[in-house]
Amino acid sequence: MVLFFVTGNENKFLEVKNMLPNISLEQLRLDLPEIQSVELEEIIKSKLLEALKHSKRPVIVEDTGLYLECLNGLPGPLIKWFEERIGLYGIADVCEKMGEDKAVARTIIGFASNKEEIRLFEGSIKGSIVQPRKGTGFGWDSIFVPEGHEKAFSEMEPEEKNAISMRRNALEKLREFLESQPGV
Repeated sequence: MVLFFVTGNENKFLEVKNMLPNISLEQLRLDLPEIQSVELEEIIKSKLLEALKHSKRPVIVEDTGLYLECLNGLPGPLIKWFEERIGLYGIADVCEKMGEDKAVARTIIGFASNKEEIRLFEGSIKGSIVQPRKGTGFGWDSIFVPEGHEKAFSEMEPEEKNAISMRRNALEKLREFLESQPGV
C-alpha cells in the first residue's frame, strides 16, 4: 500500500520518509485549510477529512506544537504564528522574562483510509527553551533543548535528532499500527 503524506514542507517529508524506510510513502502537496485551535487533535482530524477529499489512497497528516510552561501551554499548535510575529528570540525572551524555560514538544500524526477510520498517534518530548543556537533544522529547532541533552535540535545531526524526537515517537506508533494491517 502506498500512503500519501500531505505536506508542503519538504524537510518534514524527508524526515518522515527516513524514519519510515519500510513504508511506501509519497508526498502529496496540498494547501489544506487549517483550522486555528489550541487542540492538536482537532486540527489533525480536520486536515485528514480535507485531505481525503483529494485522495483515493490512505493519507497521513502531521502537526506539531510547542507548549511553554510559562504561558500555560501556549502557543501549542499556534507556534508558527508566534514565531512569525515575535520570532525565535522573542519566544526565548518571553521564557527568560517569565523565569520559566520548561516546554513540551508534541506531534500528532493522523492516518485515515476513509472518513470513518481516523487514527491519531502522539509523540512528545520534554525540554527547555534557550536563546537561538546555530545549526541546521527548521522551525523552532534552534531554541528547543530536549531534556537530558546539552544541544538544541538544530545542533544535532539529523540521525541524533530523529532518534529522540516527538515526531519519531509518533511515527513509531504509526509504523506499529501499519505493520499490523493486512496489505501493508
